[in-house]
Amino acid sequence: MNPAEDYILKQQEPYRSILLHLQVVIEHTLPEAELKYKWRIPCYYIGKRPICYLNQSKDYVDVGFWASQHLSVHLEYFITEKRKVVKSLRYNSLKDIDNIILIDVLKDAYAIRDKKLYK
Repeated sequence: MNPAEDYILKQQEPYRSILLHLQVVIEHTLPEAELKYKWRIPCYYIGKRPICYLNQSKDYVDVGFWASQHLSVHLEYFITEKRKVVKSLRYNSLKDIDNIILIDVLKDAYAIRDKKLYK
């Protein structure tokens, strides 16, 4: 089994369900994205470029975006928490996930995938 998938399946509920839902939405929205296991968390790449990562921490799941300063949609939903480069969408439950917002952000991340991490 892919270590990234193993990471997802080993999480306790409700985080496993959140991660599985996010995995389906990401893979449906960006079918060319490849799920890898980097830095001990699941990360989606297109070619050699990272698109986003999934991380269960404390009582939430983050979908983190590296080149977040280039993102232009739904910025009001991002969490930064003292991070300079990475911003994330944060979910505490399945009902917190707005698929429309997530899909819009994923498409935006795909559109800016070739931009450098820093402006």
